Amino acid sequence: MIDSGFETRSVRMELLLLVSFQAPVVDVDRIMDAVVAITPLGMGNYDSNAFQSAGGVERYRPLESAAAGAETVLRQRPGTVEVSFELPDDQGLAARVVEAIYQAHSYEEPVIRIQPLLASRSKGLDDRSNPHRWWNTTGDWKRAPSVKEQA
Repeated sequence: MIDSGFETRSVRMELLLLVSFQAPVVDVDRIMDAVVAITPLGMGNYDSNAFQSAGGVERYRPLESAAAGAETVLRQRPGTVEVSFELPDDQGLAARVVEAIYQAHSYEEPVIRIQPLLASRSKGLDDRSNPHRWWNTTGDWKRAPSVKEQA
């Protein structure tokens, strides 16, 4: 098991925390707004870095003490996604982020997970001529930002 960071010529591998939560897709913007109000989720020359999975189906059954009351039938909620992002290995920051997720979430019992991980950070070398970089391709990420993205 690798328990400390290391470097290659181009990349530093750093010990960080991987935070993930599950939520209905309609909750994600509100939750992420609460997170980035606490920490910018920076990565090199970028901020607001997170990943959102495609929608899946969440399965659960409320028990008697649940806010919805006891139900006999298993609920299946489509459109639930998982969002993940990285934080510095800082318990105080992680606690503030978890509380923000909890407060902005619509669930009585939100699924929030934190795992230690080794994550890459570019050393920022000049690789403008690398043919694999997005700026040297014709990918759709080169389109003009939408009105929402500009706001």
